[in-house]
Amino acid sequence: MADLPRLPVAAEHRVVKFFCGLPPRVQRLLFGAPPVIDGQELAPDIHTLLWLDRLVYDGDGLAEKKSPAETRVERLKEARIVAHRPPIPVARVEQVAIPGPAGTVDARLYVPSTPGGPSPLLVYFHGGGWVIGGLDTHDDPCRFLAAHSGARVLSVGYRLAPEHPFPAAVEDALAAYEWAADNCEKLGADPARIGVGGDSAGANLSAATCLTARDADLPLPKMQLLIYPVTETAGTARSRQTFAEGFMLTRDDMDWFEDHYLPPGVDRDDPRVALLNAPDLSGLPPAYIATAGFDPLRDEGEEFAERLRDAGVQVALRRHPGLIHTFLNLTAICPTARAAMLEAAGALRMGLAA
Repeated sequence: MADLPRLPVAAEHRVVKFFCGLPPRVQRLLFGAPPVIDGQELAPDIHTLLWLDRLVYDGDGLAEKKSPAETRVERLKEARIVAHRPPIPVARVEQVAIPGPAGTVDARLYVPSTPGGPSPLLVYFHGGGWVIGGLDTHDDPCRFLAAHSGARVLSVGYRLAPEHPFPAAVEDALAAYEWAADNCEKLGADPARIGVGGDSAGANLSAATCLTARDADLPLPKMQLLIYPVTETAGTARSRQTFAEGFMLTRDDMDWFEDHYLPPGVDRDDPRVALLNAPDLSGLPPAYIATAGFDPLRDEGEEFAERLRDAGVQVALRRHPGLIHTFLNLTAICPTARAAMLEAAGALRMGLAA
């Protein structure tokens, strides 16, 4: 089945969107009953998407790819397929150059169509296992968050592994946050309303930025928006085994990512990547943490939320039981993903309120 001819991007998007937008009753008739695991039923539109993905890609994971460079190209194409719609309107998009510890860090500022005056700002770090992803793969999610939260979004193109292993991404993330905090006037941002956020590896970088800023006595973000964060590197969380394959992100994928980001000689227990190893999580900014029911990273994200609560940090934890990893990138085709991200945008609006 992997040898099926591929349609042009626009046509493939329309096909996928059509089937994922059918009524759940029709999806069940066409694609069968969604699986039920841990008392959770996979959302019918997500089940439809995975069925179509297996039909075209034959379930190939990242471990079968030849190189990170090749995988980056393929994942960018996939991102353009799922998000192939007219760009979500914002007032403007600006290219930004941020001084980093190893040279310029490229970034992109999304300015929403909101009343004048300083706006809240989210410094955003994209997902992709620290190896793939970038400003282009996350253009649609950043537009979505800006348009629906009213916050400006500064998307940061940090250095990727294996060319730049840990701690390069953490250093770039902290530098980008510090620069944003020091350049609020240039960015049109309210210095009292700056947050950090990201998805997956980007959520890991967001939390690591908060930890590092606290330990360095730097001004802290007002909130952290963490979408299915990576919080441990031992791979022992039960959900990493329960959802090891079949739900987009696999356990082998996570091994592939971590082997590139954390090569031999790197301390995999460093709290800046293995967040659950941090001895003290007190004094960190309030957090909104979203997890997906059918995600290998589900349990470690929820354990991190509980650890934060135990340390006295305000936390809103939201599990979306029928969703999978990558739902942030699926708002253009899956209604359940769109609903989840509208909730995240609402949390961002409230978290960065005046």
